[in-house]
Amino acid sequence: MNLTPEQIAAAQKANLETLSGLTSQTLQSIEKLVELNMHIARQSLGDSMSSAKRALEVKDIQQLLAHQAEAVQPMAEKIMAYSRHLYELAHETQANFTKSAEKEFQAGQIKINALVEDWTKNSPAGSEAAVVAMKQAIASATNVFETSQKAVKHAVEIAQTNLNNANSSVEKTIKRASKKK
Repeated sequence: MNLTPEQIAAAQKANLETLSGLTSQTLQSIEKLVELNMHIARQSLGDSMSSAKRALEVKDIQQLLAHQAEAVQPMAEKIMAYSRHLYELAHETQANFTKSAEKEFQAGQIKINALVEDWTKNSPAGSEAAVVAMKQAIASATNVFETSQKAVKHAVEIAQTNLNNANSSVEKTIKRASKKK
């Protein structure tokens, strides 16, 4: 069960390609995050300048309170929208990494199964118990990976549901607050 230099080189090449793909995905996510933050910064600057100009036009305390109340609702909505965008970006990045991990795990599983089969064919007599133990260990590792993947997917679904519920609740609260004005 010795690895040849060609097999080692091929494994290193595959690992380098995987690293390159993950790095590219990470950089794309960072780029999207920077774009989102730049958009928010520009929008916030414009909103702040507009709000400051309106605040300078205030003549009495009633207008000041009305101005402050008007500023709160859009701010809450923007915070919720920003939170949704951040969650979507994180979810997209996590999904891409999960796909890569699953792909690499499946490729590794195929290689390990091939090595075990090769080892089984060339194993000395009386090593059947070791072969069975090796196959059971591989099956257990596969089962653990699949179970953890299901748990992660379930946790993501729960987080998505909770985020949607929170957004809905905040939006309802904002609408109720704006109707009371």
